[in-house]
Amino acid sequence: MEICAIICEFNPFHNGHAYIISEAKKLTGCDAVVCVMSGSFTQRGEICRTDKFLRAKHAVLCGADAVLELPASFAVAPAEIFARGAVKILSAVNAPLTLSFGCENGNAENFARAAEILCNESETFKRALTDKLNGGESYIRAYSAAFNACGGKDGFISSPNNILGVEYAKAVLKSEQDIRLSPVKRKGAGYGDTEITDGFASARGIRANANNPAVKRCMPGCAYEDFINSSENETRFNRLAADWLFMCDKDNLKRVYGCTEGLENRLKSLAEGRTLNEIADLASTKRYPKSRIMRILTANLLQLYADETETFLRTPLPPKILAVKKESADRVLPYLSADAPTDAAAEKCGILTSRSYALWRHLSAPLIYENPNEKMILI
Repeated sequence: MEICAIICEFNPFHNGHAYIISEAKKLTGCDAVVCVMSGSFTQRGEICRTDKFLRAKHAVLCGADAVLELPASFAVAPAEIFARGAVKILSAVNAPLTLSFGCENGNAENFARAAEILCNESETFKRALTDKLNGGESYIRAYSAAFNACGGKDGFISSPNNILGVEYAKAVLKSEQDIRLSPVKRKGAGYGDTEITDGFASARGIRANANNPAVKRCMPGCAYEDFINSSENETRFNRLAADWLFMCDKDNLKRVYGCTEGLENRLKSLAEGRTLNEIADLASTKRYPKSRIMRILTANLLQLYADETETFLRTPLPPKILAVKKESADRVLPYLSADAPTDAAAEKCGILTSRSYALWRHLSAPLIYENPNEKMILI
């Protein structure tokens, strides 16, 4: 059994995602596609509009054989931890694996070489990074410049999907697992674009244009219907996250990934009487972009702390299966180890993910799908 894995959020599932699944099958010749998907909250600190089980269902209806959940502690984390957590979940898959992902450009060798450079940060890299940051460059630009200074391909890690793809390659290299890489060149809108063209749009573009009839052409029918029928939950979520920043203990806020260099003091000083977006706008700088601030505030609300997450990365974690294709179940499920956790850390990781889903359900009421016991669904 050859399995192709795809790490994803599908917030929401759209034509570009269906294209990547289809191309991954062609490129790898795999026997099955298994997705590792964020559950209720995303890497950029956003709340998902549609239930995780429905998004898993959309993936299965559009070509995937099974969808596993990426635990919340990894899903709402910096790109490096997001990638390492997903590869950690894949370590329980007992079959030869290829990891496929969307990118702007490059081949498997490009990503593997970039991972080698960035996993062994030389003094040259560190010095170049520090110099650029001190010179006022954004972190992404400084990181790219340091990469170039060490012989990296110019411009290779300046685009969002390539940056994430390199993090996947780094996670695979560090894991020492025999996982092959198979990048797929993206089709249609780029990551974060809000325009809708030729039946393709980014997930952000779809969310931003939810009431635009053109969105319907950018999504499979099943995904579109569930998306437009889901409640808008961002307003309630933003209010709660802002309130919790005001209420939370500063020492716990410091435990969140990325909340360093006294950033917890600045965030707490901005909390009173402001909305989440106002706080994020005022706190963000070139060094601390708004996406990082939003992720910190969301992780703070969900009580996802770096010290615990580092423990989870060292702990065997049984994958949680959200959905599986009926026709594939008998041949795929035996390769997805799903034994109940016996380790306290694994149990805590599961509790945090279930608690995040419970909060999502609370904020998203009324619901269009009921699965409070989080049972795997067959499609």
